[in-house]
Amino acid sequence: MKKPVFEGSAVAIVTPFSKEGVDFKKLAELIDFHISNGTDAIVACGTTGEASTMPDQEHLAVIKFVVDRVAKRIPVIAGTSSNDTAHGVELCRKATELGADALLSVTPYYNKTSQEGLYRHFKAMAESTDLPIILYNVPSRTNLNIQPQTIKRLSAIPNIVAVKECNLLQVPEVARLCGDDIVLYSGEDGLVVPMLALGAKGVISVAAHIIPKEMSDLVHTFLNGDIAESRRIQLDYLPLINALFSDVNPIPVKEALNILGWEVGECRMPLCEMSRECKEKLRNVMAGYDLERYSFR
Repeated sequence: MKKPVFEGSAVAIVTPFSKEGVDFKKLAELIDFHISNGTDAIVACGTTGEASTMPDQEHLAVIKFVVDRVAKRIPVIAGTSSNDTAHGVELCRKATELGADALLSVTPYYNKTSQEGLYRHFKAMAESTDLPIILYNVPSRTNLNIQPQTIKRLSAIPNIVAVKECNLLQVPEVARLCGDDIVLYSGEDGLVVPMLALGAKGVISVAAHIIPKEMSDLVHTFLNGDIAESRRIQLDYLPLINALFSDVNPIPVKEALNILGWEVGECRMPLCEMSRECKEKLRNVMAGYDLERYSFR
């Protein structure tokens, strides 16, 4: 059986921006907050971290900062995604040198490829590092799906250990084909319990920014056998989770953090602010939960 990079909830951490660039002071505060509140791992420079808007120098500086600040207290998973295989390989090599514990790599976007191309792309990533690699399958963003048979092929590569799966309809087939040769992580905060029921070990989460302990508890209660409690947490927080995806991620979660006083800044263009009406709806949903303990005041 391949060893999970983590069990529980990994936050796909936002990148706080100011007019000058990355706000590293705020990033440090967010990291310490997550470690103090039960988050099990941190993903730096993923989708929620707006890596697609960051030049390599800034991207790698964030990875280094997160690695250094975490200081091995929990695993750090570095986003090293690219639709250019050679560029992705270079990011993998540099993130490895910077001390990341694992890497997260998304399917190529825009230029896309065949299933054979996918296999060769991820194989090249794996051969560039000795770190564990988590595949990231999110067809709603990339318009490209890693088919279960391709995940099966990739699972034979020793350091391709897991998949962050957002195509929930194919999870049963992935689990059937791969068994213990691949670790499943949910890429959907609203469907963690169904993924756990199919053998997943955790979630790479957006909602963990706002409810870090609850997202970790959701997973660990299930893994410890208390399925009823895990289901309760999932359903109780579903309205909040849905509100955090009421616009393109990470627009709502950054707005939610700012509502809680974190001052993480705005998203970079082409992402823009929520409408006044949507902001009000988000505020109203958040007001229905006890979130004050997670505020930055």
